[in-house]
Amino acid sequence: MDELVLLKELIAIGLAGVFYSKDVFDTERYERIQVIAKQLIAQRSNLTREQLDLGFDGEYGYQTPKVDTRAVVWRDGKILLVQEADGRWALPGGWMDVTETLTSNALKELWEEAGVVGQAKRLIMIQDRNLHNPGHNPLTILKCFIECDYQTQNFQANVETQAAKFFAPDDLPELFEAKSSYQQIALCHEAYQEGERWQVLID
Repeated sequence: MDELVLLKELIAIGLAGVFYSKDVFDTERYERIQVIAKQLIAQRSNLTREQLDLGFDGEYGYQTPKVDTRAVVWRDGKILLVQEADGRWALPGGWMDVTETLTSNALKELWEEAGVVGQAKRLIMIQDRNLHNPGHNPLTILKCFIECDYQTQNFQANVETQAAKFFAPDDLPELFEAKSSYQQIALCHEAYQEGERWQVLID
């Protein structure tokens, strides 16, 4: 098993231990397990201790994957992308709020980041972020790609995105691949072409 996966498991054990332990000394030991595991991850990856602390900030109890929804919108054979603050592009999306469903979260992110009102149509795929996107994230993240029908658009630059445009699949801009990879967009295009014949991809 990958060493980073084992270290992430140690952090998860430490978080659960702190949450469930009723003994102050056990709590200190579980907290120390987390510190050591984060130090080892930082040494073996391009992540800093500060990034690791931020990644697990607010996490407690038994650890489960985080969910990232991505809205996939087509118009005249072109796919909608939003431009991040650093100039790279991605499918509109982000963390799923605890008050939302998969589809409502995708539609919320679509509106907030691209100014697009849409209608959720179908699930295209669910992928493990660390298996399909570059770089290693200390969290286990499930990326859910929801195809949505376009209705209207009224984009305004905001704190998250500075532009929203449609691109031909064979003429994409520089992507923020940690969020949306070229392969993921290619699969979205394949699903678009396949229509009802498309089989949802998992993992």
